[in-house]
Amino acid sequence: MGGLKMKRIVTVAIWAAFAGLLLPGAMAQAETASPKLQVATAPKAVITDMSAQQRRPLRRVPIYRQEWAPDVYPRYNPGPNAVRDCTAHYVQEYRPSGTVITPRMNCYWRPG
Repeated sequence: MGGLKMKRIVTVAIWAAFAGLLLPGAMAQAETASPKLQVATAPKAVITDMSAQQRRPLRRVPIYRQEWAPDVYPRYNPGPNAVRDCTAHYVQEYRPSGTVITPRMNCYWRPG
């Protein structure tokens, strides 16, 4: 019982502190200096993220021309009447989560 009362007292104290900080009359206001005490200051330069970074010269990347070769099979021309012949089957794969069955397909070109 004593712990519950203490929690309530602390909660009420915290709410009272927040209410005191949020009241407009309780806020502190800054004083303004008299005109004869003001000192002229130089305007400050605006620092942005872009101006803080150093400019690096652009790096030229060399480009070498090479003979283009497709990354698919066949790399030869199978002919005008070629037919793709495929066989499909299922294979068991052993994975950490358990054994799964996945499809596999083998294809080749044959004259049509």
